[in-house]
Amino acid sequence: MHKSYCLEVAGDFACFTRPEMKVERVSYDVMTPSAARAIFEAIIWKPALQWRVTRIEVLKPIRWISVRRNEVGAIASTRNVQTAMGSGSGDLGFYVEDERQQRAGLFLRDVAYRLHAYFELRDPSFHKPHFPHLSKATVNRGEEDLCAMPDNNAVKFLSMFERRASRGQCVNQPYLGCREFACSFRLVEDMREEPQPIEETRDLGWMLYDLDYSVSAHPKPRFFPARMVNGAVVVPAWESEEVRG
Repeated sequence: MHKSYCLEVAGDFACFTRPEMKVERVSYDVMTPSAARAIFEAIIWKPALQWRVTRIEVLKPIRWISVRRNEVGAIASTRNVQTAMGSGSGDLGFYVEDERQQRAGLFLRDVAYRLHAYFELRDPSFHKPHFPHLSKATVNRGEEDLCAMPDNNAVKFLSMFERRASRGQCVNQPYLGCREFACSFRLVEDMREEPQPIEETRDLGWMLYDLDYSVSAHPKPRFFPARMVNGAVVVPAWESEEVRG
């Protein structure tokens, strides 16, 4: 039986970008499961942990704002960096004025959510090849054996998360879809004292669930039919038939 945790997050702006909108950023109506997962990972992230989001509750009415802003349309070239590292010299910079783009965005404003999630331990054979410097587990160990190891102990991770979340500590600042939209968070421990979600029901269409990293070189997006009922979106299990690639 997994122990479920609840976080309340809030911020002035949010953008959970629809992947079908490539040029202008347009947000989903409600936070996506992948964005909720990222907030839990901002508090504690380990290669051995996999957060599973089960429910997203909307605490404030859905409001929109249209913003036009400047973005930089380029990143530093990896090939140039590798060449410079090999030769000992090279031009690694690019000029913002040459790469600046002005784009419009349709964002959410004045948002607050309650996020429910639990975590489970991963099979180390998946993450160890990608994080050999972080994982000390032997590949293909059994689950019971894995849980008994001091480095990958669920009780230890539970304690770490509770301590950090209750104190407002995090590895990196949680954000609402885009990193410039930082948010506050707090651990909800007693639901009886919390306000109810908004009284609104609507279909949200197909929503991005998360990326499938089973083939890490080619991650693929997966979607699910989202529906908000009385302000709450129930997130199906990752392995369910509702989630499709």
